Amino acid sequence: MGNQDEDECRRSLAAEQAKSLAETNDWEHVDRGQVHRDWDVLYREIAARLDGSQPGDGQIQELVRRHFDIVCRFYVPSRKAYAGMALFYAEDDAMRGFHDSYHPRMVEFLGAAMNVFAERGVGFAPGAGSEASA
Repeated sequence: MGNQDEDECRRSLAAEQAKSLAETNDWEHVDRGQVHRDWDVLYREIAARLDGSQPGDGQIQELVRRHFDIVCRFYVPSRKAYAGMALFYAEDDAMRGFHDSYHPRMVEFLGAAMNVFAERGVGFAPGAGSEASA
């Protein structure tokens, strides 16, 4: 992904999240405790399979599908926004630290797997970047 594509993904993430936050009173409908428990279970499963796996492997993509489903409790992102989320995980120090606490290569691996998932394009919201490859 080039710099221009990455910038578009970052913008899509920011715009879609801001819109969703405004429309849902800061995601008050989300059981955040349950979300964090579900992500913890999921990230432990990904970490256990990370070594020796490829981001596009079927088992990994099923885990990323579960990640996407958790994200969809907040809002259904476009492909570009989901790819932007992978960039956010890598670029935000707190997010990188959180994810890499599960495995030292979690951010890079999960980001690559999220990009594969976005490229396949199943289940995404229509809108910015939903038709173009992420």
